[in-house]
Amino acid sequence: MILTVTPNPSLDRTYELPGLTRGTVLRATADRVDPGGKGVNVSRAVAAAGHRTVAVAPMGGPEGALLTRLLGDLGIEAAGVPIAGNTRINVTLVEPDGTLTKVNAAGPELSPAEAEDVLEAVRIHASAADWIACCGSLPRGLPPRWYAELVERSHRAGARIALDTSGAALTAALAEGPDVIKPNAQELAEAVGRPLATVGDALKAAEELRERGARSVLASLGADGQLLAEASGAYFATAPVTAVRSNVGAGDASLAGFLAAGGRGPEALAWAVAHGAAAVQLAGSLMPTPADLDPASVVTTSDVPLDRPLSEPAP
Repeated sequence: MILTVTPNPSLDRTYELPGLTRGTVLRATADRVDPGGKGVNVSRAVAAAGHRTVAVAPMGGPEGALLTRLLGDLGIEAAGVPIAGNTRINVTLVEPDGTLTKVNAAGPELSPAEAEDVLEAVRIHASAADWIACCGSLPRGLPPRWYAELVERSHRAGARIALDTSGAALTAALAEGPDVIKPNAQELAEAVGRPLATVGDALKAAEELRERGARSVLASLGADGQLLAEASGAYFATAPVTAVRSNVGAGDASLAGFLAAGGRGPEALAWAVAHGAAAVQLAGSLMPTPADLDPASVVTTSDVPLDRPLSEPAP
């Protein structure tokens, strides 16, 4: 079972448009609403792959009630923590060429008591979890060290922790030794304070974060592939993508694939890449099912192409 923690969940509404013109009335050709937030997306991907998952998240108002119902419809056990504020709604506008325009709401402010209630909900469910995936930005009211506290408490309970966040929250949590962190190239660059132009630069940054406490680093490098740095060595993997329809939730699908495959080694990396490649070819934030996955197309190697330029260098 994979337990996910999403401190700032959302309802994600996606509109597909024939074009995006400012200052006009736009008519969508299709629209959908999905449960959202990075940890919730990991749960959705885990459930789509046929595994059990429990989603811990603060939920409030009619939006929170709808989020709980949508999770149940997907076969996800929702461990909702009641809060006074309303769960946020995010909007994504999709153009025919795949260009995305996203509007993310700030979300509610959690009180100290509500923040502690979320930690308690994690404790209650942690004993049954193979992995705990803590994902996304922190809402208002939670200090940067909140994830560090969660990692420390979960390790005390004997649980393995995967962390997907950035900025001060990531920096604070490194000292507690998360078992896996999952930055993208930009988050890697931010964490080490320098630009990344090549895969080799990304690997050096990943190893630096391991020296600062992370036990392994699963780094998403966009269209260039994914990089895994862990105690057994470094590995790099890529997969062909026919057409990108939406990259919303693709990184979360990758993390789900990685954890469901054991969370270590080149085989888990291959499943991470297979999930990410499948996700970007689906509409909105749909998560891939086993029928969408093509792990045989993934090329994994321990001969990391250090000199390969990143197609989108991280500033």
